[in-house]
Amino acid sequence: MHPELSPLGRTSAYVEQYDPSLLFPIPRQAKRDEIGVPSTLPFFGSDFWNAYELSWLNPRGKPQVALASFMVPADTPNIIESKSFKLYLNSYNQTRLDGVDALRTRLQADLSQAAGGNVNVRIVLPEAFGRERMAELDGYCIDNLDIEVDHYTPQPGLLRTMETGEGIVEETLVSNLLKSNCLVTGQPDWASVQIRYRGMAIERGSLLQYLISFRQHNEFHEQCVERIFMDISRECRPEALSVYARYTRRGGLDINPFRTSFTQAAPANLRTARQ
Repeated sequence: MHPELSPLGRTSAYVEQYDPSLLFPIPRQAKRDEIGVPSTLPFFGSDFWNAYELSWLNPRGKPQVALASFMVPADTPNIIESKSFKLYLNSYNQTRLDGVDALRTRLQADLSQAAGGNVNVRIVLPEAFGRERMAELDGYCIDNLDIEVDHYTPQPGLLRTMETGEGIVEETLVSNLLKSNCLVTGQPDWASVQIRYRGMAIERGSLLQYLISFRQHNEFHEQCVERIFMDISRECRPEALSVYARYTRRGGLDINPFRTSFTQAAPANLRTARQ
C-alpha cells in the first residue's frame, strides 16, 4: 500500500452506501526506517482523529448526524490515508443503521482492521455538542522570537542546547508556525505544535528555526511529528520528550499525532481555535 496508489490527488466517486474497502492503510515502517525510528519504539502515543461530517440514516430513513473522534495507537503497523478515511465515512450517508451503537461497532471494527490494532471510537450526538470544549496548547509560545529564517526544508542541525549552567530543566514550548505539505498532493498542512522536554535547555530560537524549516517539506502529519521527535532526541539528547501537533482540518477531518517518552496520560484531544 504505497501513498502514490491512494485516492489522494485523484478524482473519486463519493460512495453513499457503506463500503469498508474504501479505507487505504499505509505501513508506517518504511517512513520510520527513513526517519531513523528504531524497531523498539522510543515513544508511545496515539494519532487523534476528529470527524465533523459524520451522518447516516436511521431505520426509517431519517438522517442522523454526530461528531466522532478516533484514537489510533502509535504502535499500530499502519496509518490510514486521510482521503480514504473521508470517503469511508461518507459511505455511511445513505446507509441505514439500527442506532449509534451499531455505527460505533462498525467504525471500530473497520478502522481497527485497517490500522492493524485496536482503534478507540467516541461518538458525540447533537444533544451533547454544547458540552464540547476548545483550548489552546499549554506552554510558552516561542513565535515572537526575533529570528532570521532561510531554511524551509527540515534542518535538524539548527537545533542546539544552551550552556546555561542551570543543569537539567523541564519546560513546555509551543509554536503555531508549523506548516508542512501533503506527501502526495503537496497541499499545505497547518498546525500548532507543543514540545515538552526534560534535559539540557534547548535554545528557543534554534527550535523555532527548526520547526519553520518544515514549511516546504512533503510528509504526512504522523511522519512529521515522528521526525521532529527523532531530530530533537538526536540533536538535544533530552532525558524525556513529547511532541504533540494539532493540525487544521481538511475534508471534515483533523489529525493530531502525539508522541512521548514521558510517563503521562494522553492529552485531552481538545480542539484549538484554528481547528
